[in-house]
Amino acid sequence: MPSKAEENLPATNEGYGTREYWEQRYTVEGVGHDFDWFLKPDYLLQFFDGLTKDIDVGKDARILILGCGNSSLGEALYDAGWRNLVNIDYSKAVIEQMIERHGETRPQMKWLEMDVLDLKFEQEFDLVVDKATMDAMLTTKGDPWNPPQKDIDMCTKEVDEGLRVLRKQLGSKFVYWSFGQPHFRKRFFINRAGWKYSQKSVGPEDGFEYFQYLLEWEEVVA
Repeated sequence: MPSKAEENLPATNEGYGTREYWEQRYTVEGVGHDFDWFLKPDYLLQFFDGLTKDIDVGKDARILILGCGNSSLGEALYDAGWRNLVNIDYSKAVIEQMIERHGETRPQMKWLEMDVLDLKFEQEFDLVVDKATMDAMLTTKGDPWNPPQKDIDMCTKEVDEGLRVLRKQLGSKFVYWSFGQPHFRKRFFINRAGWKYSQKSVGPEDGFEYFQYLLEWEEVVA
């Protein structure tokens, strides 16, 4: 029997990149449902120690999760001690559901309806996290080597916005986990002044290969 997530697939892959699809899907799935495309939160937790160890406030680092959906990543992080979390998504339905689910039991964690391309913050975060949100933007049918300019512009803007709201100090990072291989994804991260780029393969040994893309603030020498 197919899961709720499988029952609510879009008519075409391009549907993953539309607000209308996600609003409809989350409305149908309801408040008790959670879904992670890949790299389950219990696997990803091991990386957050390294991502926050050189931030001066450690586990009190202010973390922004882009396109949170109904993933259980925020819940897992909160329960593991990272409490200063802000989760955003452009689906009103899913944000209302996540507030209902976590508002009382995890009161320090915030849920806001917001577009990743238009963040309503300034330089206030230590870590920005994208887990597959950019992947949903890159689902237009065609040549993956030459995506439509609108898709390139959206993904570039997402990273622009994420970097804009990060504090410009040592330890600040933008991390992106993706199924997209580096020759399709690194274009959005390389050659950004003040930011050191790195990438690596991740994923459980008995599973598929995924990729981590990381930008870290570094001192600008005049």
